[in-house]
Amino acid sequence: MKSLLATLALTTALTAPGLASARQVTLTTNMNAYGGDGAYLAYYVTDASGAYVGSLWMAGGKSKYYEHMSDWYRATGGNTAEINGITGASVGAGRSLEITLDLADALFDAGYTLHIDAAVEDMRDSPNEIAVPLTADGAGTATRGRRYIADFTYDF
Repeated sequence: MKSLLATLALTTALTAPGLASARQVTLTTNMNAYGGDGAYLAYYVTDASGAYVGSLWMAGGKSKYYEHMSDWYRATGGNTAEINGITGASVGAGRSLEITLDLADALFDAGYTLHIDAAVEDMRDSPNEIAVPLTADGAGTATRGRRYIADFTYDF
């Protein structure tokens, strides 16, 4: 059900009639052993000009902490409707999160970028922890995080 909601939210925002084909994509995030509480992670997409397009997933269920994912928060105005139905638990240090979503084909090789903001209670926030262009060639390639995320990959 969560996969369906994410697909509808992003596909509706990004595709014109007749371009609604999608592919199943698995997002894998491996966390560093940073020694703190579980991380809140916001997964979202921007277009070639850097404008916010839509949210894919939010790890962490307490909205009072969403403002700490500052790039996502600024882009959405903290609107929880952006992530309604596409949330999961925060991700503990040294753990992994694997999410499978249906993403519109129009997102790949068209200048879109997937971003992940990270925040951990009582530790420094990490906006734009990951920023990776969505390309077919980039599938399966690990991208290192800046603080809390060891690495991130997406694959078809």
